[in-house]
Amino acid sequence: MNRRSFLTIAGATASYSVFVRAEGIRSEPVSSPSREEISKVFDNIAPPTLASTRLSGEPHMKLVDLACDVFVAGGGMAGICAAIAAARHGAKVILAQDRSRLGGNASSEVKMHIVGADCSGRRLGWRESGLIEELRLDDAVNNPHRSFELWDLLLYDKVMSEPNLTLLLDATLFAAEMKENQIERVMVRCDKTEHLYSIRAKLYLDCTGDSRLALEAGAVMRWGREAKSEFNESLALDTADRQTLGSSILFTARDYGEPVPFTPPKWARKVTKEQLQFRPVNSWEYGYWWIEWGGQLDTIRDNERIRFELLAIAMGVWDYIKNSGDKPDSANWGMDWLGMVPGKRESRRIVGDHILTESDLISDDVQFDDAVCIGGWPLDDHPPSGFDLFQEKPCTQIYPRQPYHIPLRSLYSRNIQNLMMAGRNISASHVAFTSTRVMSTCAVMGQAAGTAAAICANAGIAPRQLVQDKKRLVEFQQILLRDDQTIVGARNEDPADMARQAEISASGSIKGAEPRHVIDGFVRDMPGQTEHLWAAKMADTGAWIELAWPEPRQLGQVQITFDTGFQRLLRLTAMASYSPKIIRGPQPETVRDYELFYQDAAGQVHTLTQVTGNHLRLVRHAFSPVMAKSVRLQITATNGSDTARIFEIRCYA
Repeated sequence: MNRRSFLTIAGATASYSVFVRAEGIRSEPVSSPSREEISKVFDNIAPPTLASTRLSGEPHMKLVDLACDVFVAGGGMAGICAAIAAARHGAKVILAQDRSRLGGNASSEVKMHIVGADCSGRRLGWRESGLIEELRLDDAVNNPHRSFELWDLLLYDKVMSEPNLTLLLDATLFAAEMKENQIERVMVRCDKTEHLYSIRAKLYLDCTGDSRLALEAGAVMRWGREAKSEFNESLALDTADRQTLGSSILFTARDYGEPVPFTPPKWARKVTKEQLQFRPVNSWEYGYWWIEWGGQLDTIRDNERIRFELLAIAMGVWDYIKNSGDKPDSANWGMDWLGMVPGKRESRRIVGDHILTESDLISDDVQFDDAVCIGGWPLDDHPPSGFDLFQEKPCTQIYPRQPYHIPLRSLYSRNIQNLMMAGRNISASHVAFTSTRVMSTCAVMGQAAGTAAAICANAGIAPRQLVQDKKRLVEFQQILLRDDQTIVGARNEDPADMARQAEISASGSIKGAEPRHVIDGFVRDMPGQTEHLWAAKMADTGAWIELAWPEPRQLGQVQITFDTGFQRLLRLTAMASYSPKIIRGPQPETVRDYELFYQDAAGQVHTLTQVTGNHLRLVRHAFSPVMAKSVRLQITATNGSDTARIFEIRCYA
C-alpha cells in the first residue's frame, strides 16, 4: 500500500498518541507492573479522547495513534517469544493477535502440543532452552492437570506482566504504509472494541504464519514446493508446484464409565478400515494429527472449505471408532472437545537474505557466522491432500543427524529493510520448512528475532546491518547465550561476566562434575554426561559453591543456570499416554531452596537473597551494587534429587 492509499484509510493524524523509546539493552530482571499500571495500558489502547476523523465507510470505528520501538504481528509461540524478548531488552513493544487468546496452534483452540529439536524423545537432551523452557517449566508447575485453558492464561499473564509490552487481542493487521523499502506504519483493527489502530514502529515482526504483514508491505515471498533443480534438494519434487502441507483439526475424548452413543451429522464422511490402514486409532483420548486436508487448495482463501472437510473427516473417524464394531473398547468413551479452528501448517514464506535448504539441515559441513538458534525436528513432509491419499503413509520423516542452526539472515526480509519474521513463514525452501515449522523451533526463532529487533531499534540500524557488523553480531550472539538461547558450540565469552575470572571452590563434587564447570561457558550436557555441570551430593547442611577474586569487585547481579532435566520430554499434551515420560511439576534435578551471600573486603559475610520454591532453569538476582571479594551459593534443598546441580554462574557489576 502506498502512502496516499494508506492516508485515505487512516484519515488525518489522530489526536491521541503514545510514543516510547528504548532506553538501552538490558538483561536484568524488571518488576512486573501493578494492577494500576496495567489499568493505564487499557486507557492507552481505548483512550477517552479520540480522533474526530473517521475512516470513510467505517463511521463507527474510532482511530487511535500508537507508536513503539518494535511491533509484532501474530501471537503464536513465535510472536509471544519475540515480543517478550524485545520487551525484556528495553524496547517498547506492541503485540497484535487476531484471536482472543495467545498461543496459536498451541492454544486451547487447536490443542497441538509443542515439539522441536528433542524429536518426541528420539534426541533427548536437545530440548530448547530460553523463553520456551521458562514457559514450559511454569506450566508444568502451575498446570499439573494438563489444562490447555490454563496454558492460555499463563501466556496471557506472561505478556501482561511485561511492563514494556502492550497487547492488542482480537486485533487484525490489514494495511501497511510504505516509504521506499521501509514500513512507515501499519493499520490494525479490532471490531470487538470498534478501534482502528495506526501504529508506527522502528522494526516490524511478521509472526502471523500466513505472512499477512509481509503481504501488505510487498515483501518477496514464496508459496509451494520447489523443484529439485532449484536448490539441489534430494527430497524436493522433479517439477515445482503450488501445493503445501494441509491443515488439521483435533479432538479429545474421555471414558464416562457408561456407554456413550454417537450419531454423526449427515455431512460426516463415511470412513472405512481401508482408509485407516496407515493411520492408527488404537488410542482415542486425543486425535489425530493425520486428520489433515487442504494442501491441494489455497490454505488461506479456502480455509472455510478446509474447516468443513476436516470436521467431516473427524466426525467420520469418530463414527468408525464408535459404530463400526472394530473398536468395542470405545463404548464408554465420548468426545468432549472438537477443534473448530484448523491448525494450519503452511502457506506463504518470506524470502530473506538466506533461504534455508535441505543441505543446511542435514549437512555436517554447514556453518553460519550469524547462527541465532537451533532446530532439529525431522524433515517431515505430508501429502498435500492428506486423508484423501489414504493409500500413502501420512508423513515421510528424515531425521537430521544433529540439531542444525538457523541464521539471522533467514529471519529478516530481503527487500523490506525493517521487516523481520519468525515462525513457519521464515526464509526457507519447502523441504527445509517441513522441519523448521514446529512450534519449539518457532519459539526460539521468535526469541532471536525479538532480541535482534530490540538491538536494532536501540542502535538505529537495520537487521542486515547487524549481520554485516561482525563485532556487533558477536555481541548479539553473546546476549542470546546470556538469555539461555542455544547456539551449538558457542560459549560464554562475555567480557562483562566477572565470574569468568573467579577462583571456584565447593563443598564437594561428584566425579566428573567439578566446580570449575560453572564457568566453562557451556550450559547443557547430553544424557548421562556431566562435562559442563557442577554436581555435589546434598549433605545434612546442603551443598555450596563459591566464587572468589583476589581483590573486591563491584557486584550488582548474579545469574544462575540450574539443571531442569533436558534428558526428559517436557510438554503440555492431551495424550495421557505421554504422562509417564513427563513430570508435571518441578523437575527433580532443579535446585529449590538456596541463599546467596557475599563477603566484603573486611571479611564480613552478608546475605544478598534467599529463595524458596524455585523451579526455573535461569534465574537472575539484581541488587544495589556491593563490593564483594567472594560470592557463595548455599543450596539447602532440591526438588527431589539427592545432588545439587548447576550449569553456570555469572556475575555482573
